[in-house]
Amino acid sequence: MKKFAKKIYLAFSILRLIPHLLIFTFHPVRTVIEKDIERWSKELGLNQKHKSRWEFLWNLSELLTFWKEFRNLFYYRLGWGTRILYPICPPEKSLFINKCTDGIGPGFMIMHGRGSGISCERIGRNFTVFHHSVIGYTGAGKRPTLGDNVTVCAGAKVLGKIYIGDNVVIGANAVVTKDVPANCTVVGVYPTFIIRKNGERVEERL
Repeated sequence: MKKFAKKIYLAFSILRLIPHLLIFTFHPVRTVIEKDIERWSKELGLNQKHKSRWEFLWNLSELLTFWKEFRNLFYYRLGWGTRILYPICPPEKSLFINKCTDGIGPGFMIMHGRGSGISCERIGRNFTVFHHSVIGYTGAGKRPTLGDNVTVCAGAKVLGKIYIGDNVVIGANAVVTKDVPANCTVVGVYPTFIIRKNGERVEERL
């Protein structure tokens, strides 16, 4: 019964989302948004077939209806002029995604997302961020660059003109202000330590 009621609600929600669906269908970054939809669908256990345009539109409608954090990402992808859509489908007010100089790769996943700010030079593919995280400046033009498959856990801070390599996990509440090599897990607050590197336990101070 609950699933049926959810489908009915979603069917009515699609009507208000017609402007969003039309813009998505004809937007030049549609293929990037499709990768986002695929990643969110997998992580949230939604339909993952995506064999037709309708299946993408249905999942997009479901994400826009029930996940405010996805709305922020969707509006970021669309770029300038999307504020006119806010009254129809408001974004998460405490989540900020600022324009990255070299963009954000596809497959961007936001878990919860409340109280987070993101401002980078570049973010690679399949980035994951949790709530109450800050990724950003320590001064004018001093923003981090993140590789592919990076995860920033709840409450973590990644600050300054640093490079975070591929396949890095920044642990909860960690504060990172120095470069991190690929394939590492980092934890701690002044000092910050690498506790896993290339699949092996280590203890290296950053």
